[in-house]
Amino acid sequence: MFEKGKSGNPRGRPAGARNKASLMLDKLMEKGAQDIVETVIDRAKGGDMTAARLILERLAPPAKERPIAIALPPVCHVQGVVDAQALVIASLSSGELLPGEATAIMTMLEAQRKGIETVKLEARIKSLEENLNEL
Repeated sequence: MFEKGKSGNPRGRPAGARNKASLMLDKLMEKGAQDIVETVIDRAKGGDMTAARLILERLAPPAKERPIAIALPPVCHVQGVVDAQALVIASLSSGELLPGEATAIMTMLEAQRKGIETVKLEARIKSLEENLNEL
């Protein structure tokens, strides 16, 4: 078994070294990049929608997420978490939230619920142990 952080082939490629194909591609891109960009721009100006989409995707890539603002009740108690979950489901049903957004919020609310549950269980166990020691 190899030690963590030690290569099984100490004379192998150094960390971060790039392979020959990547280096060759970089050289080709350096030489022809300006021509390629100009060609794509010219085609986009000429009505080539694929070229136009390529340019627009690079200038303003589609957002993977959007900021959302949703007023949730305080979630420092289990009932608050349950109320917040109901609100998220209602917001999803009304179209205010996208399914992925609702899932992300519900995941955070579930983590909060588990945290509250863990604290409560710890307190109950401590109380039971103290009562047991008193006997």
